[in-house]
Amino acid sequence: MRIRAARTGDLTRLQDIERAAGEPFRAIGMTEIADDEPPSLDLLTEFVEAGRAWVATGAGADDVPVAYLIADLIDGNLHIEQVSVDPAHARQGIGRRLIEHAADYARDAGMPALTLTTFVDVPWNAPYYRRCGFVDLDGGMLTEGLRAVRDHETAIGLDRWPRVCMRRDLTH
Repeated sequence: MRIRAARTGDLTRLQDIERAAGEPFRAIGMTEIADDEPPSLDLLTEFVEAGRAWVATGAGADDVPVAYLIADLIDGNLHIEQVSVDPAHARQGIGRRLIEHAADYARDAGMPALTLTTFVDVPWNAPYYRRCGFVDLDGGMLTEGLRAVRDHETAIGLDRWPRVCMRRDLTH
């Protein structure tokens, strides 16, 4: 397994990964999430051009992405917008390796933390991120940027299922 910067030639594959990664939500009654469209090519291109999109690829000469992570900058922290692993490659530590890569990037850039928002009760969401060192933030701990993210998520209907902001402090 190798992690590298995402390239524009990877973007349709990232959309395929996102669609496949959404399917398990159907089994837990979150069909709207399963049916949600992946990030647009334009949006993915913005992450690639900003240098905040990484892929995990197969071992050896196989350079086809099997997972990806995209991140934004929010209030001086690296905010993980999405981590998705093709279900055919799940449960191999690939998502964790991508998160660690993002943590190294943030640490090298002098950022104090990683942040993200996720579903509280989905086993591969908040419980997984807690195992990766993230802690839940209550409302009083949210920065202005994280409040804006949560407001947007509420506006698009994601609060139909409980959501949480999480943070992982980085040591420098």
